[in-house]
This record gives sequence, structure tokens and C-alpha cells, in this order.
Amino acid sequence: MQSKADKPDRKRQSGVIPQKVLWKAGTMLAPLPVSMVTCQAPGGKPNIITVAWAGTVCSEPPMLGIAVRPSRYSFNLIRQGKAFVVNVPTIELTAATDSCGVWSGRNVDKFKRLGLTPLPSKTVDVPGIAECPVSLECRLRHEIPLGSHTLFLGEVMGVQVTASLLD
Repeated sequence: MQSKADKPDRKRQSGVIPQKVLWKAGTMLAPLPVSMVTCQAPGGKPNIITVAWAGTVCSEPPMLGIAVRPSRYSFNLIRQGKAFVVNVPTIELTAATDSCGVWSGRNVDKFKRLGLTPLPSKTVDVPGIAECPVSLECRLRHEIPLGSHTLFLGEVMGVQVTASLLD
């Protein structure tokens, strides 16, 4: 067991605050968890996009935000379908997650090519991914153009979780 004298004390270590310098503005919060976001235009085929910029933006009502470039195929699918599903991949899905960020859904059915299973959603008209342990079903509530990306804000309408994880 450490005695009080052995425990680090920031005040006693040096007494000097490190000097800071102003650096170029940029996105310095990395790494972030990567999500596999599913989207679909009404009557269209579902697509999967890899999204690294995603996170909680509100707890009441529960809302998530995802940042998507307007040039991406999935951008208009989200707008048209007014919904998306944020799927949390496992380590076993690393290669599939990477591939979804490389291939465009304009030319490839990513579900078929990667052997993934569309999971019917309970609350939105966009499937999740059955192989992902968590799928957060979101209804599009707002979109905010920010520059290189648009922030899509979705209200979480339902969450599907692999049952064995809840034991």
C-alpha cells in the first residue's frame, strides 16, 4: 500500500505550469470510435457508411450526431429517408468497417459484398446490421451545414442490443 508521501502530488512535482503554444486549428480529438451507419432512401436499397465523427449530443430527448460530407452517396440517402441507424461494430468487423469507408454504395451492395445481414428496425424504415451488437435507430431531426461536413442530428427512437450482452 502506498503511503501518502509516495503518492504523486502535482503541486509538489515541479511547481511549474507547462508552457503552451498556439497551434493550428484542427480536429484534435482522436481516436474516436468508428460506427457503421446504415441509411436508405424510401424504396431504395440500404447502404452502409463508415462514420468516425459521431456521438451523443443530447440526453432528453436522446439524440446522436453524425458528421457526413455532402459529396458522399449516403448524404442524400439520409436526407431522403429522414432516418439512419448507428451500428457499433466489434473488433471482428474491423475489415468490413474499413471497406464500408472505401467503397461507394453507388456501385456496391455493401451488405452482400461483405456478407452482412440487414436487421429490420423496430422504429425507423432503415435496417441495422445484425452482426453489430448495438444498433441505435435514429429519426433525422436537424441538419446543420458546417463547412466540409454536415451534422445530422437524429433522435434515438429505439436501440437493439444483442440479448447475450444483457445477461
